[in-house]
Amino acid sequence: MMRKSSFPPVVAPNTRVLVLGSLPGEASLAAQRYYAHPRNGFWRLIGKTIGRELEPLDYEARLAALLEAGVGLWDTVASAHRRGSLDAAIRQAQPNALAELVASLPDLRAVGFNGQAAARIGLAQLAPARLGPTPQESKPPALVPLPSSSPAYAAMPLREKEKLWARLGDFLR
Repeated sequence: MMRKSSFPPVVAPNTRVLVLGSLPGEASLAAQRYYAHPRNGFWRLIGKTIGRELEPLDYEARLAALLEAGVGLWDTVASAHRRGSLDAAIRQAQPNALAELVASLPDLRAVGFNGQAAARIGLAQLAPARLGPTPQESKPPALVPLPSSSPAYAAMPLREKEKLWARLGDFLR
């Protein structure tokens, strides 16, 4: 089984919300693009959150729109063995350097975790005790678990997911 690796982070100095997935799925790895599976609801969910329709845009324009809105992307897993695309199949995961990235984003207000695996791995690294002291004028970012945008998580309808993802918008205003 081959080891699969995540993509570099997509962030800007003014990133206010960082959305963390687990590890790109097969469609994303093949396309070398975040959330490339056509049935993944990510672009619709985050588009509703920032008030822009992202689905008709090409990939580069989608990323530019996210950065303009103050939203960054990355994954909690740097590399892992995984057969297929399901998070449950992730084995021997090496985490990304999340605390270092968070520390490098002075305007960061929230970290959203796209799904249970991302939340489990990310919260273990970003719990306030692990982030260390913050400057007096800043507070650690809010840590926000979200329902997975994956089509594999069908237990919750997309409209319900939209309501929960909309919470990220509060950190962008």
